[in-house]
Amino acid sequence: MTTANVQAAAASGASAQQASNSQGVLGQNDFLKLMIAQMQAQNPLEPANSNEFLNELAQITQVEQITNLANANELSGAVQLIGRTVTYNVPGGGVATGKVQSAQSTASGVTLTIEGVPGVSLTGITDVE
Repeated sequence: MTTANVQAAAASGASAQQASNSQGVLGQNDFLKLMIAQMQAQNPLEPANSNEFLNELAQITQVEQITNLANANELSGAVQLIGRTVTYNVPGGGVATGKVQSAQSTASGVTLTIEGVPGVSLTGITDVE
């Protein structure tokens, strides 16, 4: 089976996928769709090795679990800041100081609410007291 066959099979859903996946990140569902398209497009006289598919599936699952662990670790660090006074960069170029009220985990990452200001990124924290 050629790469062109897989690309052609996957291209049918690509335009709808681009609208919902603006960051260009493939998830486990995207991987499974590509794997199914590859299996459907394979030559029946030369079938692909099923062990290769299982190895690929195991690898994507392992990467997903590591990503989930990293996200949980980042959220845990943010929760530990609740009640502490921090200095952070303000989007306009200045700095501000305030007490962390809460931590949120969203699709775009972990953010803090500092004295009523939501959406402060952990990367913007410059000092913790």
